[in-house]
Order: sequence, then structure tokens, then C-alpha cells
Amino acid sequence: MTTQTHLIHSRRFLPLFVTQLLNAFNDNLFKNAMVLFVVYSVYNSEEAEGQFSALASGIFILPFFLLSALAGQLADMRDKARIIRIVKACEIAIMLVGGAGLVLAWQGVAVHAIAIPLMLIALFAMGVHSTFFGPIKYAILPQHLHSDEVLAGTGLVEAGTYIAILAGTMIAGWIEVEWAALGVILTALVGYVVSREVPPAPAQGKIEPLDYNVLRSSIALVRNTSHDRRVFLAIMAISFFWTIGAVLFIQFPPLAKNVLSASKEVASLFLVIFSIGVAIGSMSVNALLKGTVSARYSPVSVLVMALFVVGFYAVCQAWPAPDARGLLDVASFVAEPLAVPLLLSLLGIATAGGMFVVPLYAFLTTFVDKTQTARTIAANNIVNSGAMVIGSVIAVVLSAVGVPVVQQLLLGAAMCLFSAWLGYLLVKAERAAA
Repeated sequence: MTTQTHLIHSRRFLPLFVTQLLNAFNDNLFKNAMVLFVVYSVYNSEEAEGQFSALASGIFILPFFLLSALAGQLADMRDKARIIRIVKACEIAIMLVGGAGLVLAWQGVAVHAIAIPLMLIALFAMGVHSTFFGPIKYAILPQHLHSDEVLAGTGLVEAGTYIAILAGTMIAGWIEVEWAALGVILTALVGYVVSREVPPAPAQGKIEPLDYNVLRSSIALVRNTSHDRRVFLAIMAISFFWTIGAVLFIQFPPLAKNVLSASKEVASLFLVIFSIGVAIGSMSVNALLKGTVSARYSPVSVLVMALFVVGFYAVCQAWPAPDARGLLDVASFVAEPLAVPLLLSLLGIATAGGMFVVPLYAFLTTFVDKTQTARTIAANNIVNSGAMVIGSVIAVVLSAVGVPVVQQLLLGAAMCLFSAWLGYLLVKAERAAA
């Protein structure tokens, strides 16, 4: 905790931390304002709502799969702080487009023809924005922090990210869509101002030419990164974790509306609790490991996560059928007898997930040369995003063939078992290397 307190007051860390926090906040304010508005105000079908939620997730994730190799090369071959400032300047233009879509939707002007396409275009552009920012936020840490500060810094970034997701998600569920439009533009402006305070982080090592062939560079990047078995297994385990997270996040809005008869504020509450849980897990595992980079708690953490997913599913199955009262607000929802077990199981899912994933990110920045860290994170993003796109497609297909959204929760539990196996292999590889 002393290390974390020291870092949060340091210019080596604070501007990057705040920039990342604002980035995650804006992503989630915009995405959730859009999805909740469309699910609750445009469509009136569980199938259509589930498909739109999955489509939005897939559109946001797709740039990570397509462009991460170029983003990683750029981050390792150029000044990371300068790239951050360029990316944050682009965010202002992106949010002007997205904000226009939200305002048109609020006014009911050409919702299907113009407003929704504008919002989806902005969402894709924010995915591109985050693709180029993503490798930097972790790769810059070993460059600015001491070796005994990297795990604490990674934990703070991860916890801060989920606190920002919490705030963006909560606000998106509670404010009107026109205020969300204003909020995303103002946040982009503030993010750019803060990003100018990130200290320089020039390229380390030999400057190599960029490969703009994204297919060739992506294959080469993943192949080169996979040489270290520990790094390969960490990437695979993180990928399955984020696939589970993507599937759950896709399901929350339609599940809240159609299974639990809950309002968009309750759907927002689910996402908030998930974010709180991951933040708790991120901080807890750092305390348990005492600054040591190790995956020894990861297998049991993700098995516990699977148990909580099954518990969440069981409570949803036992939830009483909708009645004539209409959608429940937060107070009415919390007063339901099964609400507390439901929310506690959701908190357990997220806390165990946070304990699983944070040490794995520390692996990616610790066990490779500092000249390769951004490209390692980029390779991780390629595999992660590919897995998450597959998860989104599976969710779309399951909704299209009529599989109820609550039954789709079991997919997440099954993937937890495979993640636990990958975590076990990683622990074995870690011990063999030691």
C-alpha cells in the first residue's frame, strides 16, 4: 500500500493513470448510454436487444484484432507519450460524431437511418483509439517505474480502469442521453489536457521500420511473442477471461430487462458491481503477492469465478416471472428477496476475475525485454480481441436461434474451466523457469 500511495503522487505515474481513467470512463459512458438507450427505447424484443448488444461489443473489439500489431510496433518505435497525445486529440473528433448520434436519437430524428449508424461509427473509432492507446498504458510502466513498482502500478491501472468503468457505466444508466452526449465531449477535452503532462517515453533499443501489412505483422507478432511459454500461456488465459467478460457484459442489459423485469438503472447497477468487484480483486491479489509477479493464485481464482457464475445463473432461473408492475427501479429491485444473492454472486464473479487477470498482465510486462513490451501487449490484444469477437458472434448466433439469454450464462462458466487449466499450466511453467 505504501508503494501504491507513493506512485499515485508521482508525475512518473499520475498523468498516465488519470489519462487512462478518463479513457475508460469515456468509452463506457458512450457505449453504455448508446446500448441502454437502444435496448430500452428502440427495440422491444429480447432477440433484437441481445443481437444489438453483441453487435456493439463486436464493433468496439474488432479494431483490436485488426490493428494491434501496428499499434504495438508504433508504441515500441516511437515516443509513447507523443502517441498518447495524438490519440487523445483524435478522441475529441470521435466524440463529436458520437455525441451527434446520441442527440439525434434523443430527438427521435432518423434513429435507424442516421443516429444509430453515427453511434456505431463512433464506437468503432473509439475501438481504434483504444487499440493504439492499449499497448502503451502497460508498456510505459516498466519504462517509468522501478522493477519493484511494476506490479503495484499494473494493479493501480487495472483498478483505476474498473473504477472508471464503474463511473461511466453508472452515469450512463442514470442520466438522460442528451447529457451523456455532452459528457463524452467534455471528457475527451479534459483527457487531452491531462495527457500533455505524461513524461516523455522514447523508444528503447534499435528503431525498426514499421510493417503496415496488418495481417502479416499480426501473425508475425503473435508467433514471435509465443516463444516464451509463460507469456504465451498468460496471453491465452487473459483471452479466455475477456471472452467470459464480453459474453457477460453483452447479456446484462437484455437479461435485466427481459428476465429480471428491471429498468436500465438496474442494468447499469449490474455493470457497476462487476466493475467494483474487479477493482477489489485487482487490489487484493497485489496485497497477497506482496509485489511478486506470480500466477499461483490464478487457477483457483477462476474456478471460484465459475462457481459464482453458476450461482448467478441459478438465482436468475429462480427469479419470479414478470408481472403487471412493469420494470423495477433500483429500490424495488433491491427489495426483491433474491436481489441480494444475485448481486453478491455478481460481485463474487468480478472479484475472482480481478484476482485471476491482474498478475497475468504483470507477466506480459515483466518477462520480456523492455524494447518488446508494447508489442507483447499488442500481441495479447490481438488474441484477446479475436477471442472476444468469437464470443460476441456466439452470443449473436445463440440469440438468433432462440437460446434464452439466461441459458447463455452457462457458456461463461464453461470457459472458466478452460481458463483454470491454462492458469494451472502457467503456474507449472513459472515453477519450471524458477
